[in-house]
Amino acid sequence: MGKSLIIYFSRAGENYAVGCIDKGNTEIVAEFVRDLTGADMFKVEPAVPYADDYDTCVKEAKARIGRAPIKEKLADISAYDTIFVMSPIYWGTYAPEVETALEGLDFAGKTIRVVSTHEGSGLGRMVSDVQRLCPGANVDGNALAVQGCRAKQSKEIVARWLMTQDE
Repeated sequence: MGKSLIIYFSRAGENYAVGCIDKGNTEIVAEFVRDLTGADMFKVEPAVPYADDYDTCVKEAKARIGRAPIKEKLADISAYDTIFVMSPIYWGTYAPEVETALEGLDFAGKTIRVVSTHEGSGLGRMVSDVQRLCPGANVDGNALAVQGCRAKQSKEIVARWLMTQDE
């Protein structure tokens, strides 16, 4: 697989199905991917943190679509062959901060594997939106959707998924 990088967004606090959590569901799954692949990790963090309250967070996320500043941006991903793009589903796709993190990076020749965490919406439009944002990349159509309330128990599912690839 070559050298891999996980670019992920995850949020702790009050969660739709699992109550208050200290670590976001996507971060749990990202750590499984790291443990199984040895990939480097880059956590996308909003410039202004989301509220801990779920309902307030939902409103904030909707307001940030198309304009979500982040604390730090990657400048160069040339050392990586495979990029894992991981996010909870917000409004039918990745969190708005993921778009900010991906914009302007050179994905030519990279393989992108997409992972979502969700509570019923699966992958939403995440795969097609990643394809749009990452011209020149091979976005693997064999994406993984993990239900957030099952994130802690998903290591075997992640391991099986990692062994597959789009043909």
